[in-house]
Amino acid sequence: MSSSSLVGRRSFLQTASAAAAAGLFVGTGRSSRGQDSPNERPVFATIGLRNQGWAITSKSTGLADFAAFADVDANVLGANLEQLEQRTKKKADGYKDYREVLDRKDVDAVMIATPDHWHTKISVEAMLAGKDVYCEKPLTLTIDEGKLIEKVVEQTGRTFQVGTMQRTESDQRFLKAIALIRDGRIGEIRKVTCGIGGAGASPEIPAVDPPKGLDWDMWLGPAPKAPYRALPEMRQGYGGGVPLYTNCHYAWRNWFETSGGQLNDWGAHHVDIATWALGASDTGPSKITPVSYSMPVDYKDGYPTVADRFNVPTSFEIRAEMPGGVPLIITSSGDNGILFEGTKGRFFVNRGKLTGKPVEELESNPLPEGAVEAVYGGPVSGNHTANFIDAMKSREQPISDVWSHNRMLETCHLANIAMRLGRELNWDPTKREIVGDAEANAFLSQESRKGYEIDM
Repeated sequence: MSSSSLVGRRSFLQTASAAAAAGLFVGTGRSSRGQDSPNERPVFATIGLRNQGWAITSKSTGLADFAAFADVDANVLGANLEQLEQRTKKKADGYKDYREVLDRKDVDAVMIATPDHWHTKISVEAMLAGKDVYCEKPLTLTIDEGKLIEKVVEQTGRTFQVGTMQRTESDQRFLKAIALIRDGRIGEIRKVTCGIGGAGASPEIPAVDPPKGLDWDMWLGPAPKAPYRALPEMRQGYGGGVPLYTNCHYAWRNWFETSGGQLNDWGAHHVDIATWALGASDTGPSKITPVSYSMPVDYKDGYPTVADRFNVPTSFEIRAEMPGGVPLIITSSGDNGILFEGTKGRFFVNRGKLTGKPVEELESNPLPEGAVEAVYGGPVSGNHTANFIDAMKSREQPISDVWSHNRMLETCHLANIAMRLGRELNWDPTKREIVGDAEANAFLSQESRKGYEIDM
């Protein structure tokens, strides 16, 4: 969002927070200790612990105390409780049901790193329980979920941080990229390309018994009822130690029922930076065109015709028409990162490099003093959790706020809808709906499975 709208929204949220403390909003009766004692070391709990759950926890133990963990996999829960004790010399309580965490009065904030289909339910219920929230990206499974989260943030006045860490990474590479653009180093932007990589297809994956210790029904939660599926081959590297082909651990990213493939995974990082650089964080695209794409299974009316293999796009080129007619290309081809092209030059940025003639010219013509800080909105902490805790203390919103995140993620969600239906979509960024296409608009939401609706 623009700096002016962010300041306005922050002021509103400060007012909302004060009103909530006075009992003027629904769902704030169970306020946490953090709102009453913002200067104390906060007490956190993590919900969803495999891989990224432990990653964000381990990065935060120097700044917060962890009182509780929750995970539906007993093996993951136990292993992480042991790791926490080894790291901090303190014990935390473990739960299968996250609601027991939300009932605790001593927990100020929750860190959510579950699969995507659980994010909205836990986030909303945590805010209504008086907790501040840190939730991993992508924040939502659907566009309407984003609207709901925004509503509850405003209703409760809670601080909410999304895990798009490229906004706060310690070497400031992405912040410098935006500062270059704002300082006119490439002139007017003519094109932005986000390379986010493709996804692999899978063979037929049979239904088998879930692993011992995993509550499969609760893992599915709001997602449609389905059998647990897995093949014996194991994943290697990051996220390893689980089946390579499954509809559960790690590979849930390859199923629309629980995620959105590369568009919602890497897209949530690079499209975020691109949208921020374009000054489009409080609006969005007007048109989404699936230039080319490949689906791993056949689709009918936007739904896969088989249920036993990965179903998200494997390769793609998407064109999003951004404000001012600037094309934003999202592609599975090329180097992972963002290429900015303007009337006076171009440069490329990713997590390993910032390259191009405008970057080389910084040696003789550096950015103005404070240019990076101006992008960030103040001194750069370089630590995502520190930014979250600072926002908790000030009762403001952090650098990765829900509004800017949802706006950019709408582009990713729309790209997936366009590929599922095989057609161009016209988007109204003011009404936040697809123009003249009732079938496509039906994909803006997904009904929760009975028994796992959001507890409002």
